[in-house]
Amino acid sequence: MNQGLGERWLQAAYDGAVWLRALRPLEAVYRWVLARRAAAYRDGRRHAWRAGVPVIVVGNVTLGGTGKSPLVAWLGRYLSERGWRPGIVSRGYGGKAGRGTGYPLRVTTLTPSAQSGDEPRMLARQTGLPVVVDPDRPRGARALLELGCDIIISDDGLQHLALGRDIELIVVDGRRGFGNGHCLPAGPLREPLSRLDAADAVLINGEATFAPPEGAYCFRLAPSSWRALSDNAVFPLAPAPFHGPVHAVAGIGNPRRFFDTLLELGIEAQPHAFPDHHRFTAQDLDFGDDLPVVMTAKDAEKSEAMALDQGWVLEVEAEPSADFQAWLDSRLAGLR
Repeated sequence: MNQGLGERWLQAAYDGAVWLRALRPLEAVYRWVLARRAAAYRDGRRHAWRAGVPVIVVGNVTLGGTGKSPLVAWLGRYLSERGWRPGIVSRGYGGKAGRGTGYPLRVTTLTPSAQSGDEPRMLARQTGLPVVVDPDRPRGARALLELGCDIIISDDGLQHLALGRDIELIVVDGRRGFGNGHCLPAGPLREPLSRLDAADAVLINGEATFAPPEGAYCFRLAPSSWRALSDNAVFPLAPAPFHGPVHAVAGIGNPRRFFDTLLELGIEAQPHAFPDHHRFTAQDLDFGDDLPVVMTAKDAEKSEAMALDQGWVLEVEAEPSADFQAWLDSRLAGLR
């Protein structure tokens, strides 16, 4: 697997490479800036806008994939089943709506991913809920209110303090944990680990290879079906709708998790890792043979126009533990 400079740095941060110690003076500056910003919101020098409806923030304290987006999709469906009218607001990383239709941008499956970013369009496809992209989270939340939403999910919104929140959920990758435990640029942390104490709940994706925070909940990502990239037809997980070895491509925060999942499904895959949010071209997916190409749902949003005859998408769903669902029901009851 070819890795760019950013991917190599991130791997070093999770592996605890010694050379990152040289960056700790810059980490101290980064943490000072974070502390000043948080203090400004606490003492009123900066104002957090309140939506007037419940706001649930789902985010993480680390760089790289944690399984946050599948959890957001699950949460949206879960709220709908309980009578809420949820909407999702997202930053839309990688999208260029500001150069086209402008913000706030209402996202559907017809919205070009170049405008919305890959994750918001994926969430719109998976949930059927109103999804709005806007780097100004309060403005995006107001757009959801105009669409009739009575509860808002802020995707990857932990560090966007301008939007007030009622529940904070922090998602952690059970395999990679917190790396070397240091903040940027000396480690993979967006915020110090003390930030976990302020969250309402911490959710660990998969079995933890570290001592989890006290009271943390668990969830898992479970493969659910295959989807044909050419026409979006859905097929059961087994038997797979293709045969033999495949090319597996992943432009996500943690490609290894996807490749390991394929291995667990008994699929012989040649792995091809790309940078997170990579915008695929036809050349990227041309491997000079007729083998099927399989990819994640997020990557499929950037590859749909290529209509590969043998392109397949592995759909996964978050499955939170029963105790987390009970905790969430209790909290939601207090927000009615």
